[in-house]
Amino acid sequence: MTGTPRANRLHIGIFGKRNAGKSSLLNTLVNQDISIVSDTAGTTTDPVEKAMEFLPLGPVVFIDTAGIDDTGTLGRQRINKTKKIFDRTDIAIIICDYKGWDNYEIELFKEFESRKIPVLSVVNKQDIQQINSKELDKIKAYTKQPVLTSISSGREIVYKLKEQIVNVCPEDFITPPSILGDIVKPKDTVVLVIPVDKEAPKGRLILPQVQVLRDLLDNRCKVFVTQETELKDTLNEIKSPPRLVITDSQAFESVSKDVPENIDLTSFSIIFARMKGDLNEFYKGAAQIDNLKDNDKVLICESCSHHQIEDDIARVKIPKWIKKKTGKNIEFVYHSGHDFPQNLTEYALLIHCGACMTNRREILSRIMKCKKAELAITNYGIAIAHCLGILKRAITPFNIIDTEE
Repeated sequence: MTGTPRANRLHIGIFGKRNAGKSSLLNTLVNQDISIVSDTAGTTTDPVEKAMEFLPLGPVVFIDTAGIDDTGTLGRQRINKTKKIFDRTDIAIIICDYKGWDNYEIELFKEFESRKIPVLSVVNKQDIQQINSKELDKIKAYTKQPVLTSISSGREIVYKLKEQIVNVCPEDFITPPSILGDIVKPKDTVVLVIPVDKEAPKGRLILPQVQVLRDLLDNRCKVFVTQETELKDTLNEIKSPPRLVITDSQAFESVSKDVPENIDLTSFSIIFARMKGDLNEFYKGAAQIDNLKDNDKVLICESCSHHQIEDDIARVKIPKWIKKKTGKNIEFVYHSGHDFPQNLTEYALLIHCGACMTNRREILSRIMKCKKAELAITNYGIAIAHCLGILKRAITPFNIIDTEE
């Protein structure tokens, strides 16, 4: 469990006013002094995250946030950082004290409700003063039975919250879907093409490759791993044609030439586009590449920050393929990490990475923001396949609504 990537963990955000007891709640839940606790309002300035195993749910990330009633210039910046956590929250805990809810908590609840994020309510500091029935009924009008607690409750609060978290936990986390379980069947042969180039981490595979490999083994498939330079030999040595070939998107061009047309071909990035986002939306977004004009801005979003190399896929290879496909002078703008541009109107297209380091809720949130701004969005693998003229083939293994390239 300790090795589970953050992107695959249930994200539980803790929200409320300053000094409501958010940090104390986090420390109690994880049984460690993670967040600084003080009677001074506004002690928590930046979101504090703690990844842990939270049985019976398994791997989760708890996120402690700044107070939503913070004031001043710095306070507004803290509130903005808290709001950014909304995009990757799977379950929200709204905590208050004996005074109950007012407009701050109600607006929080409405925001989460609009995003279809389950909400749990906690009424803290019951050892100081108990909440009256009128205020309690006001909370119950929005959420299920609030958990009444205090710092002295200790582990009691953990058991109460566990029960409620399990009750509202998304079904796809309780029973996570297989990455390729609906595509392959036991005893199928699958070939993974994994280039060992400058971007390959020394001595290990990248996360999407590892997760796909494990998923195929879980589905009782026979898996062959090779580099693109040995792919022809590998295919010749296999007695019968493989059910599927999965390649790193950067090797699409050479791999597509070496894999016979009667064998399904896709990429790790396209598989993750389906798993982490909306494959249909990404597929439709790729068509915007053909509509790009001179001096258009294309936003490229990376989920993680990494050392850029001379042949970087985002900064070198994708711009090269797009410029070759369009013949246009395109400006490429880059954005990394959890922050996301507020103003999307200046861009003609957004190209997202495979999002192996980001949870699905955050990617879906970004897709919705793009739809609201009427901005086409696609992902690395789909954009590359489109530029190379093989997109229809690359999405054939999946159920795409429109398969006309």
